[in-house]
Amino acid sequence: MKDNKVILGIDTSNYTTSLSIVGLDGRVQKNVKVPLPVKAGECGLRQSDAVFAHTKNLPDAFLSVDGIIKSSELLAVGVSARPRDAEGSYMPCFLAGVSVATAVSESTGAPLYRYSHQAGHVTAAMYSSGMLGEYRGEDFIAFHVSGGTTEMLLCKKNGDSVSAQIIGKTQDLNAGQAVDRCGVMLGMSFPCGRHIEEAALGFYRNGGRLRGFGVSVKGLDCCLSGLENLCRKAYAESGDAGQVSAFVLEYIAKTLIKMTDAAIAKYGQMPLLYAGGVMSNSIIKERISKKYPTARFALPEFSSDNAAGIALLARERYAKEQGIQ
Repeated sequence: MKDNKVILGIDTSNYTTSLSIVGLDGRVQKNVKVPLPVKAGECGLRQSDAVFAHTKNLPDAFLSVDGIIKSSELLAVGVSARPRDAEGSYMPCFLAGVSVATAVSESTGAPLYRYSHQAGHVTAAMYSSGMLGEYRGEDFIAFHVSGGTTEMLLCKKNGDSVSAQIIGKTQDLNAGQAVDRCGVMLGMSFPCGRHIEEAALGFYRNGGRLRGFGVSVKGLDCCLSGLENLCRKAYAESGDAGQVSAFVLEYIAKTLIKMTDAAIAKYGQMPLLYAGGVMSNSIIKERISKKYPTARFALPEFSSDNAAGIALLARERYAKEQGIQ
C-alpha cells in the first residue's frame, strides 16, 4: 500500500484550468493553474470556447500532478460542478471538469464529491489565511470578488461544505470585469489585473495622487458599471495609464469598504474574509487592511481561481465518512 494518501481537486472556471492535490493531513501538496487563452483586445471567452480550452488544458495539467498521483493512493476526487450553491446556478465550463473527475472516479474507485466554485474559493481563502485551522463554527462575512462574481456572503461551515447567503452584491458589472475592461481600454492584455496593479504602483512611486471621489453603494449592494466610463473620461483627459489604473483599484477598494461598513452595521462585528482573483491585488488589500486590521485575505496563489478549496472540502468529507480526525 502506498504511504502518501491524497485527494484530487478539479476546477474549470471561465478563466483557469485548475488541479490540486491535498494530503489526508489537510496540507496542499500541489496547486496547478493553467490560464485559458484570450485573444488580444478581448475581455474574456464565450462558454463554448472556455469548454474547448479546458479540454485542451486538462491533459497537460494532469501531467503536472501525474508523479504524485502515481506514487500515492488516491482516496477521493472533488470537483466544482456549478458557480455557486443556488438553484439554477450553471455554467457550461464546469462540465469539462465534471467529465474528467467522473472518469477518474470511475476508473480508480475513488468517491466523487461535487461542490460549487464559490465554496471552493471561500475554503481556499480560509486555508491560506490561517482561518481554517482556527475556525470554531461561528458566522463570518466573506467577499468573493472576481471577474465572474462580486458578492458579499454571510457564511458558515456546513458539514463538509460552506453555506453562503448572499447579503450584498453588484447590481451590474463585476469588479474583475471592470478591471479587465478598463485595462483593455488602456491597451493592456487580458486578464488585466497584474498590469493594472503594476501601472498603479508605478503611479504612486512617482508621487502620484488622486482627487477625492464617491462610489455607488446603496444599502449592501453596489454598482460598478459607471467605473468604465469614468476611466475612459479620465484617460481621455490625462493620457496617464498609471493614474487611471490607480483610480480603478481605489474605486473598487472604497466600494468594498463601504459594503463592509454596511454589513457590520446590520449584522454586527464578525470575522471578515476576502477571496477571489481581485483580492490578490496589493493596493486593494492594503486599503481594506488599514480599515479592518483583523480582516483575513487569501494568499495570491489561493485567491485567484484554483482547485485547492475543492480538494480541501473533498478531503474533509472523505475523512468524516471514514471516521478520520
